[in-house]
Amino acid sequence: MADRCLLHLVDASTYRARPWASHAEFGPTPKAHFQMMITAVKSIAERLASSPRRLWAVAFAILFALSASWSLTTPIGGAPDEPAHIIRAGAVARGQVNGVEVMTPHTVGGIQGYWAESGVELPRIYEDLAETHWCYAFKSWQSADCAPPLKQRSGTAQVTTSAGRYHPAYYFAVGWPSLLLPGKTAFYLMRLISAAICSALVASAVVSAAEWRRRSLSILGVVAAATPMSLFMFGVVNPSGPEIAAGILVWSAAVALLMNPDPQLLSRRVARLGIGAVVLISIRPLGLIWLSGAVFFALLLGRRGVLGDILRHRATWAWGAVAAVSAVVALVWSSTHPDNSTINAPSNFTPLSAARQTFDNGLLYMKQMIGYFGWLDAEPPAATLLLWCAVAIALVLLALCYARLRETLAVLGILVGIVAIPLVAQAMQAEKVGMIWQGRYLLPFAVGLPIVCAAICHERLPRGGFAWRRLMVLCSLALALADFAGFIWALRRNTVGTGGSFFISPAHWSPPFVGWQPWVLVYGAGVLALGLLVALSDRKGTDRPQDESESAGTSGDGADDGSTPLAAARAEA
Repeated sequence: MADRCLLHLVDASTYRARPWASHAEFGPTPKAHFQMMITAVKSIAERLASSPRRLWAVAFAILFALSASWSLTTPIGGAPDEPAHIIRAGAVARGQVNGVEVMTPHTVGGIQGYWAESGVELPRIYEDLAETHWCYAFKSWQSADCAPPLKQRSGTAQVTTSAGRYHPAYYFAVGWPSLLLPGKTAFYLMRLISAAICSALVASAVVSAAEWRRRSLSILGVVAAATPMSLFMFGVVNPSGPEIAAGILVWSAAVALLMNPDPQLLSRRVARLGIGAVVLISIRPLGLIWLSGAVFFALLLGRRGVLGDILRHRATWAWGAVAAVSAVVALVWSSTHPDNSTINAPSNFTPLSAARQTFDNGLLYMKQMIGYFGWLDAEPPAATLLLWCAVAIALVLLALCYARLRETLAVLGILVGIVAIPLVAQAMQAEKVGMIWQGRYLLPFAVGLPIVCAAICHERLPRGGFAWRRLMVLCSLALALADFAGFIWALRRNTVGTGGSFFISPAHWSPPFVGWQPWVLVYGAGVLALGLLVALSDRKGTDRPQDESESAGTSGDGADDGSTPLAAARAEA
């Protein structure tokens, strides 16, 4: 017995003297478990990002899950102008591309007038759709349970839509389910098709971002561009959704094409830019302006000599021809379908007064770009505004701190455009249609700000001595929390109203099929996966200091044109 006790004492003293043996003998600590889990997740993220096809599929799945969550938790007709766009889609699917012009009374901003709408012949459920949202629209305290149910009825009716002058391409793409399925089910499928189109475009933008050396930083720019308002519009029937998604794709492809050139990726990037351009042009006439702005600032950021290589490539001319044909078709359509709406504007309502009022509404438009849900009657929560603005401002300030002259001009030019474009557009339209501008109209252009700033940070910020991993984790976590808070806030507005229970229980209105609880879990998992994709997708060794050979060929004013010592040495050799 004494011998056994002595052995136990020897073992205990040996353990105390060798604390390093505790992990091997007694298992890993919780900290080690956490580190192992992070390593495993990072390994998965790196493997996904290393293959463009896998990355596109994963990004599409995440974005579609987020967009579809909006599709199935928003009442039918519960998004801006959605009834008019659903009616337009149903009519185009039935071959009614041009309807009969009908002048209907309308009031916008307290100014009365007549809208030039299009009359079409559709099943009677579309007649009910036009009125189903009036009991809760613009009344954020009222949940959607007051809306009358949509029921399939026999026969057809004459209905009108304010979207009758819009280019029919988008409506044909989403409207065909109305020919195969009964009313309400077809409306939800229309939404899901629109969500899939938008998710595919933004997933392609993620692939373009992942082709940079530091993937996390460039992908962060794309994710910051896809605001909660963007995802909300992706999930409903409204051409603003694909317009914003195409804007994200155009900016990401153009900046990568000119600022981070790679001959092996040239054809793919030109194709992405061409696809985004065709979609952007085919939505509204403003698409040509958004495309021109993105290309102009990308050229301002581009490396010297890159444009010539791009213009000599066959894919550039092929996609340029496709984009040119799309532009001609869009311009012909727009010129042959003018807006004949009129308003009874007061004598003191002038283009200058409209511009002043638009300038005063600048903060409202900013909120609408980040997330103003429902019929623009549900303000975003403070967490969504503060966190999203914090990430955007951080990217802008970091870019301006390290940017060179042309890059600084590009950032300032985009900022000026975000302020000036609404002033000019509203002043030009004021005396014809009144004050109709909304923040989401500017998103196809404004999405370029975080994408460009992330690209400048990628090229200019030092790679050594900077807490990149911590910055990416904080930014991705902030965007995920902001996005999730916006979704919960919009869901609460629809289910119980803004004055109802904070915990959404009991819910007065509930999404179809499975209720609201599963979609909270789906959306939470989606934003978490997107955040992890941002934070953990970098290649190994991207935090190491940048060597001379990499820094010599960077874009902007410091391009390798013989002005640097290394370039001069190369030329002399």
